[in-house]
Amino acid sequence: MFEMTAAAARRTAVAAQGFTGRRPAGPATRRRVLQTVDRTALLQIDSVSVAVRAHYMPVFSRIGGYDRDILDAAAWHHSPRTPRALVEYWAHEAALIPVEDWSLMRWRMHRYEGGRWEGERRVLERNPTMSRDILDVITSVGAASAGEIEKHLQVEPSGSRGPWWGRSDVKIVCEQLFAVGELSVDRRVGFTRYYDLAERVLPGDVLAARIDEGDAVRELLRRSARAHGVATAADLRDYYRLSADQARPAIADLLDEGTLVPVVVRGWDEPAYLHSETRVPRRARGTALLSPFDPLVFYRPRTERIFGFRYRIEIYTPAHKRVHGYYVFPFLMGGELAARVDLKADRAVDALCVPGAFVEDGADAGAVAEALVAELRAMANWLGLSGVVVGERGNLAAKLAAQL
Repeated sequence: MFEMTAAAARRTAVAAQGFTGRRPAGPATRRRVLQTVDRTALLQIDSVSVAVRAHYMPVFSRIGGYDRDILDAAAWHHSPRTPRALVEYWAHEAALIPVEDWSLMRWRMHRYEGGRWEGERRVLERNPTMSRDILDVITSVGAASAGEIEKHLQVEPSGSRGPWWGRSDVKIVCEQLFAVGELSVDRRVGFTRYYDLAERVLPGDVLAARIDEGDAVRELLRRSARAHGVATAADLRDYYRLSADQARPAIADLLDEGTLVPVVVRGWDEPAYLHSETRVPRRARGTALLSPFDPLVFYRPRTERIFGFRYRIEIYTPAHKRVHGYYVFPFLMGGELAARVDLKADRAVDALCVPGAFVEDGADAGAVAEALVAELRAMANWLGLSGVVVGERGNLAAKLAAQL
């Protein structure tokens, strides 16, 4: 049985996610952006845009400033010369995944038949012909948003609406057709999905592939293991939201074939697995701001186990009850999570605003502030903002302001 220290496991996990030292020099190309996505295997999508959309940030965290149009084109544009490389589907959550991985999700599409949740099933029951009607509209007019489909069907928007949501029956049925693989996302305008027939979005060979659920789960766990470096069974399952019953035989198969190597990590209270091709770095590396939805930190139990960093997103917490802020980014410095900062891209003042900044216990506040200022300036520049403005909240705010 291979044994490793918790520090070695932390270095391994950080390196497996693409934080291996200095960022590459020169302008980022499509190839470099896609290599980064290949390393993480997926990019989670989220609607919050207070700083930057969640799917853009992990690429910046790993390679620095890049043209976000490159990622947009890879996901939402297609031409014979530059084919679509990424596609949307439910992976960890809503995510961009490599186009060829779409067929690995067919088992999930089958499970979503009939509705993913009770409210959705009720919508389908009271609108028995709506799925066919929506498909007919899209077949006729091409890619369309839910709002445009409503106009074609001459129906009034309906369904639950409130301060955090606004989904009509048409939107819910479009999402159901997306979940079962009949529709895909051709493009986004703003953040609005434009649905099209899956056969017009995906290559024929991907659409035609039929992969047994067991084979697909093994392949997804291979990707998960590669992205983790070292992981528990729960870590491996969470990356693609797999069940314990699905994962258990697949992990056994991956152990038998040598893809996974059992390992004891000192200080971890669960068995762990090392991907056979994973390199265990001798030194801790990696300095970056991380989105709340970055694959390095999106599974909170793993984040706490590896970094001793208890992290909870507070978007839905009432303002007076928030501890650190509305949209808080962990700060990775030298392979450790050394601080957390509440961030907002404020176009009105042309600045990346930092309402709160907090250094972790045991970290050198001066060194953290110096490194963090450099990352904040780089992020502001990437977002087209002129500067960085630091507020007063947090035990790092004063040192951070002094550095500016």
